[in-house]
Amino acid sequence: MIDLHVHLDLYPDPVAIAEECVKRDLFVLSVTTTPSAWPGTSALAGNAARIRTAIGLHPQIAQERHNELGLFEELLPKSRYVGEIGLDGAPELKATWNVQRRVFEEILGLCAAAGGRIMTIHSRRAATPVLEALASRHGAGVAVLHWFSGSRRELQRAIDQGCWFSVGPAMLNGEKGRAMAAMMPRDRILTESDGPFAQIDGRPLYPWDASAAETMLGSIWGLDAKDVESQLMENLRRLTTQLSS
Repeated sequence: MIDLHVHLDLYPDPVAIAEECVKRDLFVLSVTTTPSAWPGTSALAGNAARIRTAIGLHPQIAQERHNELGLFEELLPKSRYVGEIGLDGAPELKATWNVQRRVFEEILGLCAAAGGRIMTIHSRRAATPVLEALASRHGAGVAVLHWFSGSRRELQRAIDQGCWFSVGPAMLNGEKGRAMAAMMPRDRILTESDGPFAQIDGRPLYPWDASAAETMLGSIWGLDAKDVESQLMENLRRLTTQLSS
């Protein structure tokens, strides 16, 4: 099972959640919202071979944390994964838009200078600006658009640009999310939970709830559980070898 986007450090008992991930033999990409959160979040993985920690600077707090870009650059050599980064075009964040763009563009530049990273990217109400920024920084690495919610046209552009996608139960619970997933290339999709932010039936999702996304993808693709798991594991293998190929 794969959870390519989860905020391990934001659960009430993150140590217990990390231990349960190890017991269940999950592949987990634990994302962070600030560079200063990375050392502590990374420590949650301990020696777990299948838990990775991404260095992030979330667009929703870029205004408050843009001064951590220096720390981001300092930490970048320590991880092949970056996230959560991106842009958020929600009306309540309009005043922070210019700072968001500057931070995102600088992060992409740092990733390119470092030889590229696997990046998990937030693009709520901002898919086109995110895709434009990615197009201007081809060397930044492999973009995985987390919980994509743009238009069909924007999705097609993302596909044409070679983007990957991570989808979770909360996204696939809606008709639009399922329609989007059906358009995405089967060999560029991975599962996520986005816990503890994402919820279903009023409860936060956990990394192992990504299994529900597998079931939903099976319904969309017309495949049984074994074939879905095989496809996703092959996708993960390809994704994690992208930068070394």
